[in-house]
Amino acid sequence: MTSTENSAYEGFTAEERAAMKEHAQGQKKAARRGSQAEKAAEAERDVLAKIADMQGSDRIMAERVHAVVMANAPALAPKLWYGMPAYAMDGKVVCFFQSAAKFKARYATLGFSDPAKLDDGTMWATAFALTEVTPEAEARIAALVKQAVS
Repeated sequence: MTSTENSAYEGFTAEERAAMKEHAQGQKKAARRGSQAEKAAEAERDVLAKIADMQGSDRIMAERVHAVVMANAPALAPKLWYGMPAYAMDGKVVCFFQSAAKFKARYATLGFSDPAKLDDGTMWATAFALTEVTPEAEARIAALVKQAVS
């Protein structure tokens, strides 16, 4: 008997359900927006508001990640994705910041989605743990987002 056979499926966690609810609300809100410029401005305000709602080091790291992404990958547009600050190109999320508090993790995550051009042979990293955004981390983030949109 495998561990999956004798363990019952308990469904989504409260954090996962909250993320899905935030995603659905964001989709509805985006559908109601006017022009592309209005949509882009409101999406960035939403991201900045989400970052401002974060606590402690999550907020500090999210602010730095946002600044680095915006400065180094101007082709990326900020948007909320499952309640997380994310950055998209042509409507597809390229990278995102997941706070440690989001899923009660011990570190925040800078993640990259499939459209990110981080390919390196047959295997490469698509997520990075963040405990602090130091100048060295900022330089690495800048290089990663530049490569992701190249």
